[in-house]
Amino acid sequence: MSDVLCEQFQSGAAAENNTADTSPTTPKVDYSVSAGLADRLGGLGLSIAFTSYQSGFLYMVGVKPGGGINIHQMAFPRPMGIHRHGVHGLSLAADDQILHLQNVLDPQERVNDLFDAAFMPRQSEFTGQLDLHDLGIDASGSAIFVNTRYNCLATPDSRHSFREVWRPPFISSLVDEDRCHLNGLAMKDGHPRYVTAVSRSDTIDGWRDRRADGGIVIDVETGDIICDNLSMPHSPRWYDGRLWLLNSGRGELGTVEFDWNGKGRFEPHVFCPGFARGLAVHGRHAFVGLSKPRYKRFEGLELEARLTEADSTPWCGIQIIDLETRTCVDWLRIDGAVAELYDLELLPGHLCPMAVAPGTSEAATLITLSKQT
Repeated sequence: MSDVLCEQFQSGAAAENNTADTSPTTPKVDYSVSAGLADRLGGLGLSIAFTSYQSGFLYMVGVKPGGGINIHQMAFPRPMGIHRHGVHGLSLAADDQILHLQNVLDPQERVNDLFDAAFMPRQSEFTGQLDLHDLGIDASGSAIFVNTRYNCLATPDSRHSFREVWRPPFISSLVDEDRCHLNGLAMKDGHPRYVTAVSRSDTIDGWRDRRADGGIVIDVETGDIICDNLSMPHSPRWYDGRLWLLNSGRGELGTVEFDWNGKGRFEPHVFCPGFARGLAVHGRHAFVGLSKPRYKRFEGLELEARLTEADSTPWCGIQIIDLETRTCVDWLRIDGAVAELYDLELLPGHLCPMAVAPGTSEAATLITLSKQT
């Protein structure tokens, strides 16, 4: 396993001068981290996994045994939604398939005297290119994914590309037209419960004209729109009895506050300096993924004006928000060729994880055996 692609960085200012592989075929990427990031991850007993479809990498941010931040990256085809499940599972939406990885290391085992988790490919479900977005695993162990191209929630099918599980009531037919840009999925008690969409449009590409204030949250059980007037909402997450959400077009992390009849209003908590996408909550901390604009400007979005007002430029990276003080307490920043992230997941119990993709020499040569009883 000595050829695993792994970049190691010290925390604090020293990290400012470290970069990823800068060979002629690899675009330059600079990583910098806050001085307290390694201690915070160590104190919380977890690491971070995040995806970038732009770079084609799944990244894992952890802490080296001797201290300091370690960033492991592994190439996957267009990685998008990521979901941790069970004791060992990590599933990934990757272009035309759902990949299911399993950590094969026991607590006392290490790879290269460094990694305390090795997520290896164990199963794959081919769907075709459906513009897969958020992903969940339900109570039966089946993958539930946002099929953005067909405006629905779906699950893999043993014969066909997918089986429709649910679609918004305003979508009149199952058709190959991205009409509302369904994107986010919140699982609750092992079932899909809330989804986000950029609009309630029922015509092809209709959502693009509704980015500023057409965003909605839908209750999957009832089909009701429970929150509206959002701007490109993403990454709904149910945590500790509350629905958390990124109102990306305005750069806001917040919650949906429900009234007595089940309707909700969005309550912003923190402004984040970038296009917020990818969210996980742990205790009093929210981990938020941030991206720079796909084009030169956030055209038509309030986020652009808010950044100008704050005299700030958009970030790419991760901010850790203290939900009690509503401030950013630690961060990882990415500059250079990588400017867009999609999803983020936490890996409790693992301080320095790695992942292996199908088709690599590591996937072929690392053989593990189940313990015999």
